[in-house]
Amino acid sequence: MQITEADIKQIKAKGLTVEQVAQQIEIFKNDIPFVRLREAAKLGNGITNFDTGELLELSKIYDRQISKLRVVKFVPASGAATRMFKELFKFLDNYDYTKESLNSYLNYEKATAIRLFLIGLEKLPFYHIVFDATKKKHPRFDDYSEGEQLYAFVKTMLKNGSGLNYGSYPKGLLPFHKYKDTITTAFGEHLHEAASYTAVNGKAALHFTVSKEHLLGFKNEFERVRKIVEQKTQTTFEISYSTQKEFTDTVAVDMENKPFRLADGAILFRPGGHGALIENLNDIDADLVFIKNIDNVVVRKYQDELSIYKKALAGKLLAIQNHVFSILTTIEKEIPDEEELAKISKFITKELNINMPIDFEKFSEKYKQEYLLDVLDRPIRVCGIVLNEGEPGGGPFWVKNNRGRSELQIIEGAQIDKRDTRQNTIMRQATHFNPVDLVCGMKNYKGEKFNLLNYVDPKAGFITEKSINGEKIKALELPGLWNGAMSKWISIFVEVPLTTFNPVKTVNDLLKSAHQVEMF
Repeated sequence: MQITEADIKQIKAKGLTVEQVAQQIEIFKNDIPFVRLREAAKLGNGITNFDTGELLELSKIYDRQISKLRVVKFVPASGAATRMFKELFKFLDNYDYTKESLNSYLNYEKATAIRLFLIGLEKLPFYHIVFDATKKKHPRFDDYSEGEQLYAFVKTMLKNGSGLNYGSYPKGLLPFHKYKDTITTAFGEHLHEAASYTAVNGKAALHFTVSKEHLLGFKNEFERVRKIVEQKTQTTFEISYSTQKEFTDTVAVDMENKPFRLADGAILFRPGGHGALIENLNDIDADLVFIKNIDNVVVRKYQDELSIYKKALAGKLLAIQNHVFSILTTIEKEIPDEEELAKISKFITKELNINMPIDFEKFSEKYKQEYLLDVLDRPIRVCGIVLNEGEPGGGPFWVKNNRGRSELQIIEGAQIDKRDTRQNTIMRQATHFNPVDLVCGMKNYKGEKFNLLNYVDPKAGFITEKSINGEKIKALELPGLWNGAMSKWISIFVEVPLTTFNPVKTVNDLLKSAHQVEMF
């Protein structure tokens, strides 16, 4: 790799070293091997669920212990709304209302998403805001054809200038839900939700990871809704923010694995994906952290059901953690007798889904102690898993690790070799999906904060192809936050109802029952 003085200056300004950039380029050259799936995790084989009694008992465990804990809700919130409006942007690019009727266009293009948008238009939370802005901009709006009216409405909603520019908003600041007396953003709903299960002594702590350009917008939104939410929830809020750290950006290369250069000669660096947020999560000082994406919220009439499952997941974590801590405290001092070791081995296998070495009984006492300390002294996460109904994204699988043993991981589709018939078959046998519904234990049995960076699998990233000004490039995604970045955690997978998973991936998702105060 040829490096100039200007390159060195640019690399250092990002907080990176030349050696780190060279290592990234070597990854491109050598490629990242696919994971080796052994089987899909299923109920009774890596995934458990709650019966009614367990749900209530585990939520009580959490309620009894929460006052002694520092609890934070961690919300990745840097996602832009651009993809959410993908079909509407396409509509603006392709539809010419001077040449054809709207109905003709919808039929010809088979634009089902636009038709659904049009049918549910008045039920969208921002309908009146956009409608009023459109009529103000277009005084003769009532004289327009149906096609021109829709075109003017969508353009006013999405575009900058005299429009509302929703297409460039972060999802967290878009109007998501319309109540009788107010319209709430996704950000605002996370405050209401946090009050229901993370508040300790009337105070809830939330941390949002945001883009630099939208940080002020989030702060202003909090000030706008603060008094209203605090009065309704009887909760005060401790809000903190962070942005993706520049040194987590990764170098982009051309198809010959050479650093891709922009027109001014500078090397192109790209954000390393959500896996970069392990750095932000590692900075959180807490005992328990709930992780949930910004767009996965519900209207408040569904929050009670959602809240009890969140508490139960946390109760499960605390129950598991208490048992693990007890074992670690004991084995640090002495090796338990054979009977106790058998109980510990059974617990590790059945409850933690960790396969013990076949010859464990033959280990020396010292090695047994070292092995158990190594296996158990790790961060623990309990992950809510929902039935897979065709959503894109990762799920729980048993995979072959570098020691040849099976272990449970959340695996993304990009990590799987779909050209391999056997691997593709296993992928299609998956019954559950990862909705990013995690509760994380952040401290060890001595009460010390884990350094989460020690539990990342650096080989679990993936390479994707992108395009810059018509030129193909390769981009490196860091190990995903809930994938490779947590690869070496103890992972517990619990089935939760689909009602707890309501992301807004497209604007039409806002028409679903979870996002409507009154259904139509």
